[in-house]
Amino acid sequence: MSVAEEEQSGFEIGIVVPKRTVKDGDGDDCVEVLLNEFKNVGFIVERVSGVVDDFIKLAAPLETLGRAAVELQIKKRTRIGMDLQFEWEEVDAFVRQPDGSLFSWCERFQCYRHLIYGIMNKGRSAETLRFEGKEFYWEIGEHLLKKLESQRIVKDVFPLHDEVKRKKLLHTWALHWWDFTSQPIDEVYSYFGTKIAIYFAFLGMYTQWLLFPATFGLILQIFDFGSLQLLVLPLFFISITLWAIMFSQFWKRKNVALLARWHISYPIRTDLGNRQLGTVWSSPQSSVELMKKWGTDKTKEKEMFQRIEWFGRLMRFRNDAIIIVSIICLQLPFELAYAHLYEVIESDIVKFGLTTVYLFAIQFFTQLGGKVSVKLINYENNENREKRADSLVYKVFGLYFMQSYIGVFYHALLHRNFLTLRTVLIQRLLVSEVLENLVENTLPYLKYSYKKFRVRSKKKREKGSSTGRIQFSSRVEKEYLKPSYSASIGMELEDGLFDDFLELTLQFGMIMMFACALPPAFAFAAVNNLTEIRTDALKLLVMHKRPIPRVSITIGAWLNIFQFLVVTSICTNCALLVWLYDHEGKWNIEPGLAAILIMEHILLLIKFGFSRFVPEEPAWVQANRVKNATEAEYLCSKQLLRNISGGERAGGVTAAAKKTE
Repeated sequence: MSVAEEEQSGFEIGIVVPKRTVKDGDGDDCVEVLLNEFKNVGFIVERVSGVVDDFIKLAAPLETLGRAAVELQIKKRTRIGMDLQFEWEEVDAFVRQPDGSLFSWCERFQCYRHLIYGIMNKGRSAETLRFEGKEFYWEIGEHLLKKLESQRIVKDVFPLHDEVKRKKLLHTWALHWWDFTSQPIDEVYSYFGTKIAIYFAFLGMYTQWLLFPATFGLILQIFDFGSLQLLVLPLFFISITLWAIMFSQFWKRKNVALLARWHISYPIRTDLGNRQLGTVWSSPQSSVELMKKWGTDKTKEKEMFQRIEWFGRLMRFRNDAIIIVSIICLQLPFELAYAHLYEVIESDIVKFGLTTVYLFAIQFFTQLGGKVSVKLINYENNENREKRADSLVYKVFGLYFMQSYIGVFYHALLHRNFLTLRTVLIQRLLVSEVLENLVENTLPYLKYSYKKFRVRSKKKREKGSSTGRIQFSSRVEKEYLKPSYSASIGMELEDGLFDDFLELTLQFGMIMMFACALPPAFAFAAVNNLTEIRTDALKLLVMHKRPIPRVSITIGAWLNIFQFLVVTSICTNCALLVWLYDHEGKWNIEPGLAAILIMEHILLLIKFGFSRFVPEEPAWVQANRVKNATEAEYLCSKQLLRNISGGERAGGVTAAAKKTE
């Protein structure tokens, strides 16, 4: 994409303002003032009239974005492989994105936010603004958009879909069913940003890798191995454990390869990225404030940082303890009561109904636990938003781990009823996966329809009785009425990927920890994930507003949870095999049982030692990194020598001139 083509980019930001019913003077109407300020900044502005509200669409020429990037001190990858602070005059020195543009979507959105929220009153006096007969003052140094938001004149600022790119992704990605796990990940990255692209890359790789255990599991289900079953199941267990270990390690390699392909540094400065997205340190007392309080004394400074470090650790330990005690005292009895009722009820229909009611009921407990977790996290001394989000992930997963698996553990380890265990697993997988897919794909449409209904009802009340149907003609208004892509728990910290990752981890835990009890579960998971790729893509492209891009270079805490589930699955499957081997329930350490226990220890050793044999960084990425570092060092040393030589010559000329005088 050339600079001239990039200058013709479409509108990317939408702003919602109320319709004006009272005619004020155009000179001091706050919306007109906002439009003029946008034009002065350099935006291309278009005002669109909707059914109830008005909309302002913004597009920015490349030069305007470049100026904002300079002010934000954004660092970009140069052609020699170094990340340097962006300079507009040296634009040709910086590498382009996979789609040919100069800035990524995340960088563009940062620039838009900086320009939009950076408009302030630089005059010598306050300005009087009016809207709908209401008068207020725009004080000196006050940001205009924040002022209008506080006055509820600006209702929302949101990114707009690019219709050309959106339709292309619909055709090549969301509706591309016949190519199974193939995805245009580079195009997804260019359109949605790093975090969403990494999620779909992970989901695609996970689904591809599921094909092996799915095939193995179906073979075990279809064919009757008779007396060899006790030998085939341990082989299946060893295979899927090695599969899971290799998957987590090879995913790390793919993650690094994707970042290298997108010219993103690894590791990245997450604090800078979050700062550019408008987030701030949310700890009770920041380090800057403490430094002002304690002064510049080195002893006090060391004491201050130690106090910050250990105070944060104690807060996190306290919060984790609160969550664990709450799970044990409040949730555990509820889960065991459900498991016991399921065991004593004889009717399969009643059992299925009980499971459905149970899955709905626990949503309330989870929502409550999530709200408590968010409040506790606000008192933790986390460095940035990403750390706070990881803390939320661990706490909420603890709640879900208890409610998803404790009932299954009850059937597996206490009652040792293999038939009941399989029935519970099938019902859990069917109800949870199908129900969650149904809810997550229908709920956004219902919210969208309800918002349209409310807007039509409000318009009809304003007009009086009307029989004609009110149509939404502008695309920006339709996008505004769509729900945001936000998390069901902790939306202050996470976006909609939180729920998608949570669904994946719970599925992974279910099929891994009880693999020996239900080998065909891997096939069900593979089919479900093939559908999940396309439905999640449709959800992002059609049912939701365009998500706000977030800086994230890995899947974060979710990978640690996957690895935790692998370790747990080694223990649970060994317990299942012992249970199958020990028919009489005497738990004697016979040769077969001893072999299972030895196998458990060997697999755990392999799990923790495999990372040594498979490096996380591919060889070609490491070679490019070393090459770029060598070239950068050479260029820097040459420039430094020129500066030194030039300085010495200049000093010599000056000294000679003084001597001549």
